Amino acid sequence: MINYLTIDVEDYFQVSAFDGLIRIEDWDSCELRVERNTHNILKILAEKGIRATFFIVGWVAERLPALIREIDKAGHEIGCHSYLHRRIYTLTPDQFQQDTRKAKDILENIIGKKVRGYRAPSYSITKQSLWALDILEKLGFEYDSSIFPIRHDFYGIPDSPRFPYKLVDHELLEYPISTAVFGGVKLPVAGGGYFRLFPYWFTKMALQRINEQEEKPFMFYLHPWEIDPGQPRMQKASRLSRFRHYNNLDKTEERLHRLLGDFAFGPITGCT
Repeated sequence: MINYLTIDVEDYFQVSAFDGLIRIEDWDSCELRVERNTHNILKILAEKGIRATFFIVGWVAERLPALIREIDKAGHEIGCHSYLHRRIYTLTPDQFQQDTRKAKDILENIIGKKVRGYRAPSYSITKQSLWALDILEKLGFEYDSSIFPIRHDFYGIPDSPRFPYKLVDHELLEYPISTAVFGGVKLPVAGGGYFRLFPYWFTKMALQRINEQEEKPFMFYLHPWEIDPGQPRMQKASRLSRFRHYNNLDKTEERLHRLLGDFAFGPITGCT
């Protein structure tokens, strides 16, 4: 069974956990590590013969267009991950539309083809921001992959479907972030911080459960900064934010190699 592999291309200083610590105006003064980390992921995927969907922050694409072209040339799908990586429910609809259109235009101008998919920063399409789906459709996106069917302090719509579906009153398809069910309880096992938090044996067992018992593909995600244990530390961040961001960074790359060997993967949509 082919599962969905997605890479959310943003740098360590752009994550929502560090909002308020680094001003957007100061991003250009930060050490840019996303290019090296993304090249590392591209190398790993090339060795395995695996293609993925790369949801890319427009700010990054604007500064590293050659990297975006390299991702596209390698046969991976390019998706949009906003321009400034701000949670949608902190924006007005007009601000969201401007941010998303700018990012989509940058990406399409770089690769010379349509960008079909969108993923919100920090999965921030929630019940507070469902209006964003109308704007995504207006801007010409064909699918979204932003809704996480769990309860979390930053994101989540707990009662939303767990597998791909057509959004009500929209032409958009939704590819939700995967959860596994144990005793009626949904657990997030789809990647990111959860991939670093849970021991690998548990992640593998939970993902096999989705493939084998429910006979469905799962959605997996990772960020380039998660394979970079040497990144600068944000000491002024809260203890919870530091734990979420830095926990087991030194184990992620090895776990990724194991994951790619244990399961079959591809992009969300076929690449053209």
